[in-house]
Amino acid sequence: MSQAKTTKASKFAIIKQYICEKIESGQWLQHSKVPSENELAELFSVSRMTARRALQELTEQGLLVRTQGAGTFVATFKSQSSLLEIRNIADEIADRGHNHHALQLVLTSVTPTDEMAILLNIKANQPVFYSEILHFENNEAIQLEQRYVNNKLVPNYLNQDFTKITPHEYLSHEAPLTEATHEIEAVIASQQISQLLAINTQQPCLQVKRRTWSKQGVVSVAILTSPGNKYRLGSHLVF
Repeated sequence: MSQAKTTKASKFAIIKQYICEKIESGQWLQHSKVPSENELAELFSVSRMTARRALQELTEQGLLVRTQGAGTFVATFKSQSSLLEIRNIADEIADRGHNHHALQLVLTSVTPTDEMAILLNIKANQPVFYSEILHFENNEAIQLEQRYVNNKLVPNYLNQDFTKITPHEYLSHEAPLTEATHEIEAVIASQQISQLLAINTQQPCLQVKRRTWSKQGVVSVAILTSPGNKYRLGSHLVF
């Protein structure tokens, strides 16, 4: 009996180590689909329950994302998660002594891409809410916010006026945030985004991709794009 438990435990640990090594070596990139429970069970000659436990624990650790009907995928947005404080852009601008206002460009329901469904941890083809908000500082466009929202967790999202309250402020009230991750990169904006931000198409932008959770699950994925010469991202850390 004792020997059987030890064998099962070691097999379970080997599966987790195998998955971690594939990800850390770069063989499995973010959003890559990982082997199913059945495939792992066959590969390591273990029960499906043992393989399921390995996948479940790595999901709880944030390394994997499991989507019903689609499978298990390598998670993303982890490298900068502990470095940034999430702040309401209206408060940031007010703290600088400037005026904030917003233009609501889009507020609708859409069918997400497969990648977005994975990030929101929802079933494929499940509709989500989508908004595009253009934020201004002293009448100058400072940030385009494109946000996908889990409609199951925030059912009244489409009924809001985001010229009066920011999506971040509303979501923080309706589904209090418990966790967030970020991915930050310099990008060249599309022609449409460049026009909205009133910049030329060759000007670099700072883009933050942010995923937020409440106790019920992933609430939203936001893509925040700002002109590189008009926006600075920083934080104050205490250890």
